[in-house]
Amino acid sequence: MARKLWRLTVRDEFSAGHALRHYEGKCERLHGHNFAVELTVEGERLEPGTEILLDFKLLKLALKTTLEELDHRILNEVPPFDDINPSSENLSRHIWSRVAQLLAEHPNPQARAVRVHSVSVSEKGAQTATYMEIDA
Repeated sequence: MARKLWRLTVRDEFSAGHALRHYEGKCERLHGHNFAVELTVEGERLEPGTEILLDFKLLKLALKTTLEELDHRILNEVPPFDDINPSSENLSRHIWSRVAQLLAEHPNPQARAVRVHSVSVSEKGAQTATYMEIDA
C-alpha cells in the first residue's frame, strides 16, 4: 500500500547585507540582497474535520518570525553568522533549523506533527541553495 504524504510550501523574503569570508571576488566585500525564501513542510495525516495538514497562516508566521531575526541586518554580525559564512547554503540550513524548532515547540498539535522538508534561499531568481535532511 502506498504511503500518503502531503507537502505545503510558503514563500517570503527578507533584505540583508553580507560579506562572504574567504571568497575571492566581489562578494567578499559587503553587499546586499533581497533574499527569497521557500519553506516546505510535509506530513502524513490531515486534521479530522478541516482535512488540512496545517493552517498556512501558522506556517507563514513561523517563517516570518525566523526571517525577522535576519531582516535588514548585516548577517555577519548576527549569530550564528558571526562565526560561520552567511552563504545561501548556511542561511537555508539556519532557517530550516529555526523553523523546525518553532514548529516542534508550538502548542498546536498539527504544527508538531509536520516535518520541515526543505528550505530554499535565492539571492537572485536564477540561483537557489536548498537544505534538507534525509533519513539514512
